[in-house]
Amino acid sequence: KMKINIKTIQIDLTPALNVYIEKKLSQLAKFVKRFDETGEAEIWLEISRSTRHKKGDVFETSADLRLPKKILRAETVSPAARAAIDVIKNKLSLEIQKYRTQFLEIQKKRLPGKR
Repeated sequence: KMKINIKTIQIDLTPALNVYIEKKLSQLAKFVKRFDETGEAEIWLEISRSTRHKKGDVFETSADLRLPKKILRAETVSPAARAAIDVIKNKLSLEIQKYRTQFLEIQKKRLPGKR
């Protein structure tokens, strides 16, 4: 199971929000499993409430998905914490797809070609 580290700033991490984060981001584990040499991919998520805007609270969220020899990053700003988590998950998923494509191309180059 992929480890998810959560840091909050000016927001309480309620049990419900924690479960939501774990549920959404743990879905990414199946996509990085084959690339994770140690079996320990980690996500470092930071979510903070910013009140610098004129209307309502805004949640600034960033996440680093740490893989062997690569860190994939996603950032977003959203008026709702759960919506921010959804965007982070989608952005990380796209980054994983790019990484997978690069990874597979490198693997093909390493294989000795037929002569």
